[in-house]
Amino acid sequence: MSKWICFAVLVTYLSLIPVSVLAESAGETNFLAHQDYLNQLIQESMKKGLSADPYWHLLLHHRKNIWGGYRSEADGPGFFLSSIGRADPQTELEATLTKFFSDEMVGTSAQQAQCAFPARYHWLKEQLSFDPNLLPENDCERFKTWMTALDPESVTLIFPSAYMNNPSSMFGHTLLRIDQKGQTSQTRLLAYAINYAAKVDIENGFLYAVQGIGGGFKGFFSIMPYYLKVQEYSEMENRDIWEYRLNFNREQIERMLMHAWELGNTYFDYYFFKENCSYHLLSLLEIADPKLHLIDHFWGWTIPADTVRLVAEQPGLVMEREYRPARITQIQSKRDLLSRDEQRILYKLVKKISIDGAADLQALPVDRQALILDVASNYLRYKVVEDSKNRTAYENNLRTLLISRSSLRIPSSEVKFDSPTGPPELGHEIFRAGVGFGWLEGEPFEQITIRPVYHDLLDDETGYTREAQIEALSLKLRYYNQTNRIRLKNLTLIDILSLSPMDSLLKKISWKINAGFETVREGDCSQCNSFDLNLGVGGAIQTHLLHREILYGFLEPHVNYGNAYEKSYRVGGGSTVGVLANITQRWKIYLFSSYWAFPLGDHADDFRVSLHQRYTLHQNLSFRLELNRRDHQDEVMLALQAYF
Repeated sequence: MSKWICFAVLVTYLSLIPVSVLAESAGETNFLAHQDYLNQLIQESMKKGLSADPYWHLLLHHRKNIWGGYRSEADGPGFFLSSIGRADPQTELEATLTKFFSDEMVGTSAQQAQCAFPARYHWLKEQLSFDPNLLPENDCERFKTWMTALDPESVTLIFPSAYMNNPSSMFGHTLLRIDQKGQTSQTRLLAYAINYAAKVDIENGFLYAVQGIGGGFKGFFSIMPYYLKVQEYSEMENRDIWEYRLNFNREQIERMLMHAWELGNTYFDYYFFKENCSYHLLSLLEIADPKLHLIDHFWGWTIPADTVRLVAEQPGLVMEREYRPARITQIQSKRDLLSRDEQRILYKLVKKISIDGAADLQALPVDRQALILDVASNYLRYKVVEDSKNRTAYENNLRTLLISRSSLRIPSSEVKFDSPTGPPELGHEIFRAGVGFGWLEGEPFEQITIRPVYHDLLDDETGYTREAQIEALSLKLRYYNQTNRIRLKNLTLIDILSLSPMDSLLKKISWKINAGFETVREGDCSQCNSFDLNLGVGGAIQTHLLHREILYGFLEPHVNYGNAYEKSYRVGGGSTVGVLANITQRWKIYLFSSYWAFPLGDHADDFRVSLHQRYTLHQNLSFRLELNRRDHQDEVMLALQAYF
C-alpha cells in the first residue's frame, strides 16, 4: 500500500512543476546530445582530413596563395559561416557543421544552412554518414521548387562569338544551359541558362574599361530563360552561337546545380581578363566532375575561346556540338542564294524605293518569291532592333511583306547554315611566339616576337571572328648584327581593329585603336623611342576577284611622343588604305599603306607601305614574310611563328 502512496505523491509533485521548466530541461538534454554529436562529427572530419580535401576547396573556391595558405575567390561575406572561413578551410568546415544543427537564417538568401548550402550538406553527409535522428534533414522547399522548375536532364556549354563593340565581350562569352527531358533544338530555347556577369552601374566608357580590368565590378551568378540570351546575342549583337552538350550524368548535374544555388549567397570581383564569365563557369563544371581540373590551366588570363577549346579536348566530355547562326549570318547566307536580279528585287522591297519591286517579284516562280520574302522579312526584323529611330517604318514594311508571304501558302525552304570560320576549338592557340631574320637598310638582324593574346588580321581565321584583330602586350626584340646591340622594336599595349564590309543592305562602321611604343629612325637618331597613339574610323567592302578580299580605308588622328622628334611630340592625322586577301585556305596576303601629316609639334609627314604574307603549315604553326617601307627605309623579314 505504501508504494501506491509514494507513486501518488510523485505524480502530484511532477504536476506542480511548470511546463517551461520541463521543456527547458528537455531542450538542454537535446542540446547536449546534439553538441556531443557535433563534436563527434568534427573529430571524424579531422580524422578523415576533409578540410584538406580538394572537393572542399572547390566548394569554397579556395586557391593556394604564394605563402602556401588558402584564400577564397568568393568575395561576398554571406558565403562564409565563419568570420575567417575565407582563408581557413578547417574553421569554415567546423562552422558549417555547427550551423547544420541550427535554425538560424544564414547567407544573403536568408535560409537555414542546410538549405542555403545544399552542396556542402550533401557532400559532408556522404563523407560523414549523418545520423538522421541526431541531425535531421531540412525540407528546403525553396530549393526543391527551384530544382523541379529546372527539371534537368543535361547541361550544354554555350559560346556566343566575339562582339567587338563591347570591351567585356571582345573575346566571346560562355554560359551554361540546363536542358530538360524531351526538348529539341528549337524547344531548348525555352530552357534556363546559368550566367555569370558583372553588375555595371556606370556609363563612362573609360571608367568602365578601367574598373573592368582592375576588378572594380561585382560579378554575380544568375539564372534566366535561354531565349532571352539568344535574342541578346543573335539578334541584337549579331553573334553566332556554338552549343556543346556535355556528358554529365544525373548525379553530376544535381551536384553542379546545388553549388549554383549556393553561389546566390556571394559575388566575385569581376576582371575582364582573369576572373570573368568563363573562369567561374569552369568551377561549376569541376563541381560536377572534380577530375576535370580545368581552372588550373588558367593562371594569367582566361579567354572564353580557350576555355571552350579546353572543354572540347576533354575525352568524352562533349557529346554533340550545334551551331546557331546570328540573324545577320542567316540573312547573308540566304541572300547568297539569290541571283543579281533577285537581289535587286530584295533591295527594292526592303527599301521601298520603287513599286516595281512587287511586280518583278510576282513574275518569279513561287518558291523564289518565298525565298526573297523570307530574306526581306529577316532583314526588316534585324532593322527593327538595330535602328530604333525608324522602327515604326520598318515594322509597317515588315507587316506588309509578311502578309504577302503568307499568301503564297508554301513552307520556307530548308537552308543549311555553315559557319564562315568554323567552331572556336579548331582555331589556333592565343599565345604566339616567333623567331625571324631580316635586313633593315642592308643591316641584318634577328627578331623575337612574343604576343600573349589574341589574334591579328593575318592569322588563320578558323574559329575566330572574321576581319577582327585584338592584340595586347605584344613585344618585338631585335638584335642588330653590325652594331651588336639588342633593341626594342615594338611594344604594343593594345591594338584593336574591326572591319565590317558594307553592301547595299548592311552598313557597319569599321574602326581601330592602337597604342604602344616603338624604336624609330628619325633624322640623325638611328634608334629613338616613340610612343604612338593611332585611332581610325572608316569603311570596308568585300570582293571576290580572286577568292575573297576585303578592301578598307580609315581616316586617322595620330599622336607621337618621344626623343625622336624636335619638340618631343607631333600631332596630326591622315589615312590608311588596305586590302586583305584570302588566296587559299592556308595563304593570306595583306597589303596596306598609310600617310600622316603632322602640323603640330615636329612638323613632318610619314609615309608607310607594307606587304605581309602568311602561310599556315599547321593549326599552330605558320610562316610570315614581311616587306616594309617607311619613308626611304626598306625592310625585309621572314619569320616562323608558333601558337601555344
